[in-house]
Amino acid sequence: MSLCILAAGKTVTLTVAAFTLAWTHSVEKTHWQEDWKVTPSGLEIAEARIKGSGAGMEPPEGSVLRDGWWVYKPKMAPQRRLVLAASGATGEGWTLCTVQGCRELGKAAGDTTVLELCEG
Repeated sequence: MSLCILAAGKTVTLTVAAFTLAWTHSVEKTHWQEDWKVTPSGLEIAEARIKGSGAGMEPPEGSVLRDGWWVYKPKMAPQRRLVLAASGATGEGWTLCTVQGCRELGKAAGDTTVLELCEG
């Protein structure tokens, strides 16, 4: 399977089975991470982690505190695409990591990045 990253009018294709998406919450400045699988039915979330909690960011029911992270399995159907929008309020964008390495996405305010299954 391949993951397509659409940003700034360009498309990058990664042949990967999984990726981790990480970011910093713009208000609470806490770190978030999500592990995703690239499958024929779409992008499937495998696990999510929140480093702390705050206003409107309470860990969901069933979360487990592990090494300072609230870990849980979101209940979400496979997604055809993920649309990431940068607030510019954290000084950084989204970080996407695969077995091939990490890359920063959407650092500037208003930058939009789309992650989706590659067609074909």
